[in-house]
Amino acid sequence: MNCRHCQTPVRLPFLDLGSAPPSNAYLTPAKLSEPELWFPLRVGVCENCWLVQTEDFTRADALFDPDYGYFSAMSESWLRHCERFVGEASDRFGLNGDSRVVEVASNDGYLLQYVQERGIPCLGIEPTHSTAELARNRGIEVVEEFFGRRVGANLARQGWAADLMIANNVLAHVPDINDFVSGFAELLKPSGVASFEFPHLLELVEGCQFDTIYHEHFSYLSLTAVKAIFEANGLRIIDVERLPTHGGSLRIFADRLDGIDRLVSAEVRDLLELEKSAGMTQRAFYEGFQPKAESVKMGFIEFLVDARRKGKRVAGYGAAAKGNTLLNFAGVRGDLIEFVADRSPGKQGKFLPGSRIPIVEESVLLESAPDYVIIFPWNLKDELMSQLEVLRRGGTKLVTAVPGLEIHG
Repeated sequence: MNCRHCQTPVRLPFLDLGSAPPSNAYLTPAKLSEPELWFPLRVGVCENCWLVQTEDFTRADALFDPDYGYFSAMSESWLRHCERFVGEASDRFGLNGDSRVVEVASNDGYLLQYVQERGIPCLGIEPTHSTAELARNRGIEVVEEFFGRRVGANLARQGWAADLMIANNVLAHVPDINDFVSGFAELLKPSGVASFEFPHLLELVEGCQFDTIYHEHFSYLSLTAVKAIFEANGLRIIDVERLPTHGGSLRIFADRLDGIDRLVSAEVRDLLELEKSAGMTQRAFYEGFQPKAESVKMGFIEFLVDARRKGKRVAGYGAAAKGNTLLNFAGVRGDLIEFVADRSPGKQGKFLPGSRIPIVEESVLLESAPDYVIIFPWNLKDELMSQLEVLRRGGTKLVTAVPGLEIHG
């Protein structure tokens, strides 16, 4: 394969997770009697621009279909994070009723609802119908398309040239990353700024967060790689922040290369130096990740088999994509985990892709009180442990499997 950014042949392996179905392709009861599509899940590294990327075996429109099951507004801590961002960005960039804010991958309106509350005109761009409809129910205007250069240029002509564009946890999800980024250069005003948040590859490697790798994530991003991609497509990084979200993320701010002249913060230089000193521009950084992932997998399997032999009941909490990666890599099925509880109505009554473990309402979990509950969205561990405190008081032990098996009393 060639690099999706610079077209250099990709020859350095990073991780091979075998094969799996798309991680958000939850199954209805009717689909249980139908065959399920599995695709290889392999990741390589471009040694020219250092973009880490999956091999392409399926199209984006097959992954992000009308019934896409991820809804951002389900996490209270994420909503608080986004509300803070809107307040800070509004003050920093002087946003008001004459401004234009556009969010790419606006999902269910989780963030734009706070922009709307401030009386700032806003527009969402979201290709999945299920989430776009929820945003419209919140009174948010949504363009139901995949974003790229064409869409950005069209919206600019329609009067939506943006003072602020927002793209949270979507940069990794696009197969044509050059077309996607160039769309921001088209839609931003010359004075405009774009904010991007995405999981940081440095944290992924250091924390052995292999379960964040799945088909919907086409790229795994460092500031080094993003800087090269942006500058090739008309954007310049002007600031960066390190965030605790999603196991360790970056928030970068960028403007147009042909726009107004802004100072570039020292944090950009410092983080580029940190990545270089960590070895992210050398082969050795990426080699050896495979056995680390396999070690975590084996520890998880051994725990589940031991619990089964002892007659213990095990359930899961959070029907997250990262949990599906772990379950399918480990080959776990319903004989080892009875069910997974989730508070999203769009997932309840369905089954996890691959493992086909049933997804139930939270009330089922509380009533059954299993011996162990696996928290699959480990990045929300503190929030979810608080939600499950009544189970803990009753003797249920909560478990996280990544970056290593940990049992919480």
